[in-house]
Amino acid sequence: MQFLPPLPQSPYLTGLCLAALLTAWSAGAFAANETRYVTDQYNFNLRSGESTRYKILRQLPSGTPLTVLSVNRESGYARVRTAEGLTGYIMLTYLQDEPSARNELESMRNQLAALQEEPDKLAARLSALQNQYDKLEDNAEALKRDKQDLEAELAEIRHAATNAVQIDRERRELQQQVSSLLLQVDQLEHRNLELSNQTRQDWFLIGAAVVAGGILIGLILPSLRLRRRRSPWSSSSL
Repeated sequence: MQFLPPLPQSPYLTGLCLAALLTAWSAGAFAANETRYVTDQYNFNLRSGESTRYKILRQLPSGTPLTVLSVNRESGYARVRTAEGLTGYIMLTYLQDEPSARNELESMRNQLAALQEEPDKLAARLSALQNQYDKLEDNAEALKRDKQDLEAELAEIRHAATNAVQIDRERRELQQQVSSLLLQVDQLEHRNLELSNQTRQDWFLIGAAVVAGGILIGLILPSLRLRRRRSPWSSSSL
């Protein structure tokens, strides 16, 4: 004889339980570790055992996904586990293969709202992309101007570098000319010194000659005077 759980006192719940038991006995087999969903008519109790005598662990809203761990066709209960990891028992008639229609409808509404929001998001995204494009275009223009300025500055630097090379070459030529002129000046100074020494020597010789001439004249003049005094002309005149 199969065990039947005690029925609730309420006529409505009694009928519901009887219908659930009859459906469980006639239902097909549930495979272990498959996902089933609580139907969307009511909130159902997850109990600690396979009977209404066991305490309620949690009330499951319709559409709650459950993992079926095992099935007992005799009691009409399935051992299930919630997404949070809570394990308990629930009647087979409360389970179905697909999510509840209410959840499906809510999902469809959310998808519709998302699709309705999509054009606005796309427009906002397009506006953001347009702003980014405008900024990139402005940056490109600024970079182009900077490139032109750098090219002009580079041309000036190259021109200055060319002038610097030419100036350096001219400076070296001038240094060579200055060195040559300094050498000529040194040679002229040396020649001037030699001429000055030669002039001094000449003047010294001239002075010596003058002195010697004066000495000779001084020696000759007295003898000339003496001869004049002794000449016959002078005695005859006496």
